[in-house]
Amino acid sequence: MSDVNLNVSVIYFVPNRSQHILEVNFSLQDCNNSDTESSEDEIEPKLKYVRLSNDVQKILLTSSATCIAVHPKFICLGSHWGVIHILDYQGNSIEGKDLKAHAVSVNHISIDTNGEFIATCSDDGRVFIHSLFSKENNVHLNLGRLVKTIALDPCYFKFGTNKRFITGDDKLTLYERTFLGNLKSTVLCDSEGLVRSLCWGENFLAWSSNIGVRVYDMTARCSLGLIKWEEHPSGSIEKFRCNLRWADSRTLLIGWVDTVRVCVIRKRSSIELANRDLPEYLVDPVSTFQTEFYISGIAPLDQQLVLLGFPKELDENQKSLRPQLYIVEYRDNDYTDICTDSLSLRGYEEYGVNDYHLDVLLDENRFFIVAPKDVVVASPYDLDDRIQWFIQHNKFDEALDILMQNNVRDIQRHTVQSVGIDYLDFLLSRGSYDNAGRLCLRIFGQNPVLWEDQIYKFASVHQLRSVSPYIPRAIESKLNPHVYEMILYEYLKLDSQGFLSLVKEWNPGLYNIAAVINAVLEHLLNCEIDKNVYLEALAILYSYEKKYDKSLSMYLKLEHKDVFTLIQKHNLYSAIHDMLLDLMDLDYKQTVVLLLQKNTISSDKIVEKLRRNELHLYRYLDEYDKKNPKGKYHKDLVRLYAVFAREKLLPFLKKSDHYPIQEALDICQKQKYYPEMVYLLGRIGDTKEALALIVNELKDMQHAIAFCQEHDDPDLWEDLINRCVNTPEFVTFLLQSIGTYVDPTSLILKIKKDTQIPGLKNSLVKMLNQYNLQVSVQEGCKKILVSDYFNLQKRLVKVHQKGHALTNEAVCGACHRKLIERDPSRCANITVFNCKHAFHVQCIPNNRTKCGICYSTDQI
Repeated sequence: MSDVNLNVSVIYFVPNRSQHILEVNFSLQDCNNSDTESSEDEIEPKLKYVRLSNDVQKILLTSSATCIAVHPKFICLGSHWGVIHILDYQGNSIEGKDLKAHAVSVNHISIDTNGEFIATCSDDGRVFIHSLFSKENNVHLNLGRLVKTIALDPCYFKFGTNKRFITGDDKLTLYERTFLGNLKSTVLCDSEGLVRSLCWGENFLAWSSNIGVRVYDMTARCSLGLIKWEEHPSGSIEKFRCNLRWADSRTLLIGWVDTVRVCVIRKRSSIELANRDLPEYLVDPVSTFQTEFYISGIAPLDQQLVLLGFPKELDENQKSLRPQLYIVEYRDNDYTDICTDSLSLRGYEEYGVNDYHLDVLLDENRFFIVAPKDVVVASPYDLDDRIQWFIQHNKFDEALDILMQNNVRDIQRHTVQSVGIDYLDFLLSRGSYDNAGRLCLRIFGQNPVLWEDQIYKFASVHQLRSVSPYIPRAIESKLNPHVYEMILYEYLKLDSQGFLSLVKEWNPGLYNIAAVINAVLEHLLNCEIDKNVYLEALAILYSYEKKYDKSLSMYLKLEHKDVFTLIQKHNLYSAIHDMLLDLMDLDYKQTVVLLLQKNTISSDKIVEKLRRNELHLYRYLDEYDKKNPKGKYHKDLVRLYAVFAREKLLPFLKKSDHYPIQEALDICQKQKYYPEMVYLLGRIGDTKEALALIVNELKDMQHAIAFCQEHDDPDLWEDLINRCVNTPEFVTFLLQSIGTYVDPTSLILKIKKDTQIPGLKNSLVKMLNQYNLQVSVQEGCKKILVSDYFNLQKRLVKVHQKGHALTNEAVCGACHRKLIERDPSRCANITVFNCKHAFHVQCIPNNRTKCGICYSTDQI
């Protein structure tokens, strides 16, 4: 496995303690077989490392560290000379707290949960329990034998029966303080050989001996089982320290030689307890796997494990290799190496697997790695550390993601802007200008100050074009106008289409329009290509300055249809009178629409202007007449239709009454438009001339018959017969067609003798059928009319024979007195005529039989 060293500057921060920040340089080694020259292949480390300095360095110059125990409040470091050093987390000795407890090396240190009592043991046979805050409850024992390990009850600080501890030597002994204050000893195990390590959780105890690891229930005072250890091929397992750690109150981690076991303490089921006399709990090994290194320490990290490993191989000089700290993820019988760091501890070449120790603060996930001459603290990367690592390895996107996804209060040393500016410099140095431009929008947003500070970096490499799509464009967040002018100038010199696009898109309030116009004019003096593009941009710029006359003329010069948009947008209808012909040449449809939308220019002026181009005049008047069908300009339209739209002429002549017929006829005669001439001659009453055109010029007999039928003139039918009688084909058509309209006898009598008429027989038969049909229809109509006459006469007589009612208000038509009197003596006879007029009999002259009102005296 190749060694790759990384020199990383680490900032180590200790929370909830002295706000002391220690910066050190520490060498890390990535065990992945990757090329360090490519930062893309680097794996993000999980831990950062800090070497404890200050007083620790002085202590280790004269002595060696043999064990360590850590508490959230302090560190206990055991030395080769039997001294226990009490340190803070910066490596400073706490004054007056160092303990000279043993004559030889300290084997093990145990601390209670509250951090009030420390227990130590040594090969000198002494057991020492010391209270840090009082002299009460101190214990000094001399057991007279090698004591390898010791464990305080986690609740030793409490009053009552919790004042107990356990020592491990050739047997495992529990010591309890009695009611009278004496120590009572109880041997828990004495038949399994030397107790090598010991670990006390809340209610359970685990220790290792020559044959394996046993778990003990301290509440029930019974063994839960023995995990036997097989002999290792490399030699006796007694040469290796067994590393025990409670990950929580029910999870035991075991690392011995090169094997890791994860065991869970669980309750037995009620069925199991009922059938046998068994302990309430049992030990369940959930994972067992073998590593490629010897294990010097084990600790939990979330759902993973931290292993302090000692390489099995030696270097070329038969010296030990660097120890390694592994983060692994375990499964049933296998594991995955998540991260591996090689540790450059002082004097590592001379040490063996049992010379290293690992302890952990579970709540803080802080790991303490101890070698005889060195102490290193490893802790998970915080957000600042991760961001710093990503920056150092040019992984700026990941760093920015952390800043944008997390609460900024959790990040002390970095901001989106600081990391973003570093990223920007990196992209610019790599020539990734487009990505750099997009990044600016991401990190600067709409902040003008930040933009203006960084925009000049793009200007220095002539890449303002890359950032132009992303700069602020809103007036309320605009930058200095000079910035926008710089960008426009770069486009002007290097990208004509881009320059035009910006002029169209940007609000003109962002920059000095006059300055940009001057720059364009100056550029046009020496420009050989894309002149039309710059002229279009210039037209837009002039419109921004409200110099619409220049803008319009430039658009027309370019023959660009945006001129219509400009006219509509700025209501320039009154300014286009002198350029109507140019606009019509450019796009007559849009021009006509503009002219008809607004009435700013009178139609008379438009017509006068367009008379120089008859085609444009026709196009305008044709649309004008659709919206204003009042007959104005119909005289001109007759002439224009005759020239440009013959198909519209005849319908127009038929629908309009506002043109001079004779002039229209002259135009049609000049152009020889015979259908139009026929219509006009018919309108002026010259039907015979019109019929002559139909027969002689159009040779359309169907039209001729329809024309005669329309005018219903016997003379016209006679004229038609006279014109056609000498043409056999026409005679045939007439024989087949006029029988319905006129008496065909007149046609037959006029046919000359010996004239050969094609299809004469069939024509005569068809004619006679038509004539008979006509006669039959006439007779039928006559019968109907006669019947209707008599029926109506009957009804009339019947109605006249009916009586007529008179009201009290009726008066005599002669004397005008009431006809009906209330006094019977005054009543007189009354006569009522069929016309409903009534008279007194005496008021009617003798021999008069008609109404005097309806008929005058002379008529009577």
